Amino acid sequence: MAAAAAAAEQGGEKIPPGKPMSMEQHMLDKGAQMLQSLKPVKQMNQHICTFALYSQDMTRQIETHHFVTRLNQDFLQCAVYDSDDSTARLIGVEYIVSDKIFESLPTDEQKLWHSHAYEIKSGLLVNPRVPEMVVRPELENLAKTYGKFWCTWQTDRGDKLPMGPPVLMMSPQPVNLGMVNPDLIVKRDDKYNISSEALKNGRIEIPEPEWINPHADYWKQHGVGFFIDVEATEMKKIVPFP
Repeated sequence: MAAAAAAAEQGGEKIPPGKPMSMEQHMLDKGAQMLQSLKPVKQMNQHICTFALYSQDMTRQIETHHFVTRLNQDFLQCAVYDSDDSTARLIGVEYIVSDKIFESLPTDEQKLWHSHAYEIKSGLLVNPRVPEMVVRPELENLAKTYGKFWCTWQTDRGDKLPMGPPVLMMSPQPVNLGMVNPDLIVKRDDKYNISSEALKNGRIEIPEPEWINPHADYWKQHGVGFFIDVEATEMKKIVPFP
């Protein structure tokens, strides 16, 4: 509980700002939880911990926690948090598709996606507290997938609230700016009592994808990132219905 409280504060300030929840609010929430199905939330059946890099500034790297729902064999959706504590902040969303679906996307869309093969083969992507032999089939499937991850709350820079437009995130890669800061890896590994290096050695036999589309991880070939800016625009003033 102390760790969770500490995670919700930075520099002595609460993130996000606000008053502690009242007993009445806790009771209302418990009552709603008992009466409502919360079906989408209950479909989250995996916790994945990995790292992500900001597309426009890959020196900024963060540990991420993905709570995963699989909608079918070719599509997954993830609520992304900055930790797995009870006070974790929801910082974004990632969509994951199979190579088959990825190849059907327009080229300009593919440029926004990243591959997962290195992330898995290197031992950076883990399912905390789940034995490797249990998740091995899922890792083999994920190694052939692509993801699109939008960060909506940059808690790593101290934002107390979600500020500005979403930011596109990239996956770790075995080249120059794509390498994850070793200190981040050590901190994560110590938390879960694991060794990314040992996981890497144990995943040698996970098959490499036959081909990774070069439009994914676009920065690797072109040195170009993508960034969303906000601009004012004229509103549509035609009423769509009587």
